[in-house]
Amino acid sequence: MGALKLTIKPPKGDSKPQRKRKRPRDALNEDEEVERERRWKKDATAGDKVVVEDIDALVELDEYDDVDLHASSSSSSSRDFSKTLSLKRDHHNRPVWVTPDRKIFLESFSPLYRQAYDFLIAIAEPVSRPQCIHEYHLTSHSLYAAVSIGLTSDTICKVLDRLSKVKVSKSLRDFVTRTTENCGKLKLVIQDNKFFLESPHASVLRTLLLDDVVARAVKDKALLHKVKKKHKEKKKGKEGEREEDVGGGGEFIVREEIEGSGKVAKELTTINLVEEDETPSGRGQGDDDDGGDGDGTRSGGLGLTHAVEILPSMVEHVKQRCLPGKGGLNYPILEEYDFQNDKKNPDLHIDLKPTANLRSYQQKSLSKMFSNGRARSGVIVLPCGAGKSLTGVAAASRVKKSVLCLCLNSVSVDQWKHQFLLWTNLQEHQVCTFTAEKKKMFASEAGVLVTTYSMLTHEGRRSEEASNILREMQSKEWGIMLLDEVHVVPAETFRKVIAIVKCHCKLGLTATLVREDSLIDHLNFLIGPKLYEANWLDLVNQGYLANVQCAEVWCEMTKEFFAEYMKKENRRRRELLYVMNPNKFMTCQFLIEYHEQHRKDKVIVFSDNIWALREYALKLRRPFIYGATAHQERTRILHHFKHSSTVNCIFLSRVGDNSIDIPEANVIIQIASHAGARRQEAQRLGRILRPKQRSVKGEFNAFFYSLVSKDTQEMYYSTKRQQFLIDQGYAFKVVLGSALLTNTAELQYSKREDQLSLLSKILTQGEEGDEVLPGDGEERTNVSSTRRNATTLQDLSGAKGLVYSQFKNNNKSKNSNPYRERNFLFKFRKKFQK
Repeated sequence: MGALKLTIKPPKGDSKPQRKRKRPRDALNEDEEVERERRWKKDATAGDKVVVEDIDALVELDEYDDVDLHASSSSSSSRDFSKTLSLKRDHHNRPVWVTPDRKIFLESFSPLYRQAYDFLIAIAEPVSRPQCIHEYHLTSHSLYAAVSIGLTSDTICKVLDRLSKVKVSKSLRDFVTRTTENCGKLKLVIQDNKFFLESPHASVLRTLLLDDVVARAVKDKALLHKVKKKHKEKKKGKEGEREEDVGGGGEFIVREEIEGSGKVAKELTTINLVEEDETPSGRGQGDDDDGGDGDGTRSGGLGLTHAVEILPSMVEHVKQRCLPGKGGLNYPILEEYDFQNDKKNPDLHIDLKPTANLRSYQQKSLSKMFSNGRARSGVIVLPCGAGKSLTGVAAASRVKKSVLCLCLNSVSVDQWKHQFLLWTNLQEHQVCTFTAEKKKMFASEAGVLVTTYSMLTHEGRRSEEASNILREMQSKEWGIMLLDEVHVVPAETFRKVIAIVKCHCKLGLTATLVREDSLIDHLNFLIGPKLYEANWLDLVNQGYLANVQCAEVWCEMTKEFFAEYMKKENRRRRELLYVMNPNKFMTCQFLIEYHEQHRKDKVIVFSDNIWALREYALKLRRPFIYGATAHQERTRILHHFKHSSTVNCIFLSRVGDNSIDIPEANVIIQIASHAGARRQEAQRLGRILRPKQRSVKGEFNAFFYSLVSKDTQEMYYSTKRQQFLIDQGYAFKVVLGSALLTNTAELQYSKREDQLSLLSKILTQGEEGDEVLPGDGEERTNVSSTRRNATTLQDLSGAKGLVYSQFKNNNKSKNSNPYRERNFLFKFRKKFQK
């Protein structure tokens, strides 16, 4: 096996000599792993060169981003496995490539694509999914999600080897076994309104109870004392043999497991593959799952499980302590709700109407949530317009307990209430809303309450009515919590909702499981693992989503605007200068009029900059909505846009990025955005992804335009923003704005004097800046946190519109001391005056 060379580029000016050393292949304990990671980071800054003797050792190298990996016989910087991985004889029948660095490549044109995709999306994270080849990456979090639905390490390796064109390397098998060794051994179950840590292995519970954090959470202190006493006796050698898991767990609560926990796992691993070199050991991978595997996890069948009760106030601390990684116990907790045996909480008589037909991908996502008769907490990722609301309503109808639904804004609250009334048999009085305008709680024992994240996390003063409803919410045990746009939950302001209310099951729904900060992985702890993720292009090809043409329109900056843009003193106004570029303004007006008049389309124009939003809308005589717009005004504008032929274009700020359902819209024009936010680009595209009535197969029936001023910082941001959509398989077509502006006589700002007047207005009046919404402050990493605005001292004082009035207070207190806290020079001043 040829040696591979790992070159770490040294910083400029670093002339330290290069050293060589071999990296050990054998497994290390946690302390050695931490120490080795520290040494490697130190070597990376020193510019060392490391020679890797075996390709299997590369499995851990992809964690370092500043390395170039190449074969010793080639100068190419790409990873070449051609000499180390040999194809199987029947490789043409297999759709997957598996590399030792945990990368998986799937051929979407293979006859086995659908079965292979369902399996890979359950065990790996999608990296890029264009039309022909998909790329996935095996991570610890993805394997944690795989174990949560009943898959075992042995099953994962066997199915991967069955699908792969090459042999699965030993290093990848070891990584899967090591990562899933403790996954699935511990569950958090709420039964009879009590929290139980549950495990089929008594030894796992004994290990946890020896930890200080978990020990404080145990309710039965006598049990805790008994376990610690046995541990001390065993440590002294008074006990001879090791206790078995089943026989030696008498101190814990023992009960039978529920049948059917491996149903989804068997469906995912049942893949009919015709092989030329089939052997008796190569039979279906779901055949031998019932007996368990080396890591002790079980995917189905009856057995004994051990449980210990913990205090409700310590649940979050226990979950955090059991997380994998540095400082954790590496026993990830699966959270499940035994709703069928919950007799204390009242049932909600909710059922889906016969008109509610779930699509295949919606049924798959729900089957992973309810595969073992219990409700698992987790996240379901579906594209915008793919029916996330119906999926959440169907999950609530399965649990049949009280439902708490959390949204981003009041418009989303009204839409979710409409979805519950549309798809279920619930009446108006059973579905209530809790917003700033409408505060109502259902009168019956069980019902549905729809509110916003801000209403729960608000820390200021509340009205008496709002305080009473909040106290009632906190005292109630909710069966299921639906978290719309769950990607906002890791934000510091919104993550508090997990601790404010007590719920048995949490289901997060989103279309874009991505954040610009590093908090997206916190959802594994706050909510649960990812249960399912649909492929955007597959839904487009099946007709469930609109076929969108994406275009990036390059608009030349005018000479005067570009000159001001390059000046150093205008660096705070640069964003407004390229947003208000006259050529961009004329291009936007041309596209609006073309789609309104010639195609009869519904157009939405997005702008993050409020000053630009107002100028565009007022100049073009179109309605606009932003954060300060009243709820009634928003509802009125959206209603006219949906149902009136006179309002065919509206302008929206960031408030329209999420949770606004406008199925009639089929054109998006983006004039200003939030730096390089990938999620915002995908969310805005999602406003037009609803399937259209007038559609012909193979033709575009929706259009997404991103207007960019050339030679400005906006071009860099635009490239970064598009990365998520490109990874989903979308392609952006570059269009020159000058090609569209053939006749500018009737367009605004076509005359030079009008352009100079606009430029003068921008430079003198300043800008209002981007709109800042609650919960997104953590992601504003690329935008300056300070802005200069034109204002007066009266505005800054906070007393605008107020006047001072002087009056004399004659109500003096009897116990007041006129000489207290007074300087001795003025102590007898009034006495001498008399």
